[in-house]
Amino acid sequence: MPRLPAALLLAGTLLLATTPLASGAFAQSENEVYNRIEELHGDAAGFDRPLRQLVRAMRSGDAEAIAGLAEYPLTVKANGETYEVENAEDFVENFDDLVTPETRRAVGRQQYQDLFVNSDGVMLANGAVWMGAVCEDNACQDSHWAIISINN
Repeated sequence: MPRLPAALLLAGTLLLATTPLASGAFAQSENEVYNRIEELHGDAAGFDRPLRQLVRAMRSGDAEAIAGLAEYPLTVKANGETYEVENAEDFVENFDDLVTPETRRAVGRQQYQDLFVNSDGVMLANGAVWMGAVCEDNACQDSHWAIISINN
């Protein structure tokens, strides 16, 4: 009978090795994230710069830089309320109420390989911020990456 417990232990170890992480996502490489962005949204190369700008701006609390990366109207959930921020000026003016210090810290620590990508966009900091490829026109031949929602 000693073989049965050893086999169960081995099976349990293998199961744990393939179980999703606490965040709900499998460990992934930067290449896997890049490929997923490219597959679902295109312009994965174009995502890098706005992502780096956002992470840097959140670290430093640069409201103007963050406002410049958003698509308006921008849906923001904060303080148990949902706001539709109409423009960058409103965002900057109300920044401290719209983006909590916890969200700033979490996004400021974001690692590329920890991004979650689905058909809605790219999720940062466990859903605190979503970025998406926003079409420039109805044909959507051109797009740009922008913050599409903030969820404190």
